[in-house]
Amino acid sequence: MKKNIAAAIEEEIQTEEFQVPAFGYELIREFLLNDILGNDSYQILYWAGKQLARKFPLNGDQEVAAFFHNAGWGHLEIIKLSKTEMELSLSGDMISRRLDLYPDAHFQLEAGFLAEQFSLQKKFLSEATEEIKRRAKKVDFTIRWDPKDSI
Repeated sequence: MKKNIAAAIEEEIQTEEFQVPAFGYELIREFLLNDILGNDSYQILYWAGKQLARKFPLNGDQEVAAFFHNAGWGHLEIIKLSKTEMELSLSGDMISRRLDLYPDAHFQLEAGFLAEQFSLQKKFLSEATEEIKRRAKKVDFTIRWDPKDSI
């Protein structure tokens, strides 16, 4: 029996030859983008994360965590949720490596993505901030919103 195309592509992607080496990812993320974007890289990558979220709207926390995993952004988990904010933690081998090797590493792309995903899902304007925890080898994100500021 013939496999469907989606299943065949998924199987091929899982093979090692289709995996992007960490070094290749880092060349683009830590060097090329920062050189191109200069001092504005924080703001532009935050905006770019928001744009990505609009192109890949997700339904719920599980899909967001799966997207992070599939994109190679790390392991994302919710730490705390209240009426006006959510705290999440991002960890994993790639995060640990970036924090060890690149003192200027930032996670504004991920922060923008999270802010916009939450806005799309909950219908509130939101913003996200990052807090890098080098010793713990993780990044904490806080997403804040005002329930009176709906979209």
